[in-house]
Amino acid sequence: MHVTFRQLKVFEAAARLLSYTRTAEALHLSQPAVSMQIKQLEENVGMSLFEMLGKKLFLTDAGKEFYGYSKAIFQQLDEAEAVIKSMKGMHSGRLKISVATTASYFTTRLLAAFSRRFEGVQINLDVTNRESLRRQLEDNEPDLVIMGQPPEGIEVDAQAFMSNPLVMIAPADHALAKESQIDLNRFTDERFVVREKGSGTRGAIERFFKKHEVPFHTGIEMSSNEAIKQAVEAGLGLGIASIHTLELELETARLAVLEVKDFPIRRQWYLVSRKGKRLSVAAEAFREFVLNDAKQFIRLPG
Repeated sequence: MHVTFRQLKVFEAAARLLSYTRTAEALHLSQPAVSMQIKQLEENVGMSLFEMLGKKLFLTDAGKEFYGYSKAIFQQLDEAEAVIKSMKGMHSGRLKISVATTASYFTTRLLAAFSRRFEGVQINLDVTNRESLRRQLEDNEPDLVIMGQPPEGIEVDAQAFMSNPLVMIAPADHALAKESQIDLNRFTDERFVVREKGSGTRGAIERFFKKHEVPFHTGIEMSSNEAIKQAVEAGLGLGIASIHTLELELETARLAVLEVKDFPIRRQWYLVSRKGKRLSVAAEAFREFVLNDAKQFIRLPG
């Protein structure tokens, strides 16, 4: 099978974008040029890689297989480029970081501090949910991931670098806000505003209540921490959230942390990568920075 680098580059973009028009725009080619490269590639492969259903472009089964290999090839090329750049020193390089939504509250501070040390490093940050982080790790897309509990079923290297306490929150004027050592059984009939199923925070909360044999009732599901905080402030229920997300609300006395027995729920933040992944010099520098210096750049509410 004879495949040119140009054909592979055009195919990878078309498979990712699923549009010849957007592929042409992304690669600064004409649409006929894109179609020609794909056609020549399919002739070389001996199978159709795309199919058009209605006005939508889809990968065939062969195309899906070929796309996996093409991504791996370009990842290898990126690693080779990073190694060559590392031989020239840390004056340039790229860093691709993906983080859990909750971690975004402090990750931007970490990246700002890191950028001041390594001004030549280009950073790409993706803030997403746990399921997307798992998929990205499976596909070996990011250099490093910052998340709560590392995913099961994927071979990863994971290092804990900071605690992530989950606390119970209520409106500042809530009747329990001035009490201390509140028994967890007081919340047997309470409704909670929580993250969606599948999120790391939701899973940790449900495991905690099950361990203490206390019923946990979901009132409203929200897909973001900001929505949860606003709902709790409005009186739609109590919430449980990472202390890292509450700095502004506690400073302005819009929310209160309830002093509940056995709280906070103890969790950790982890720095995660695929097991055996060869980190670029930039990614290795960021890993060392997070493990050694992260805490001094992160402010926690009192």
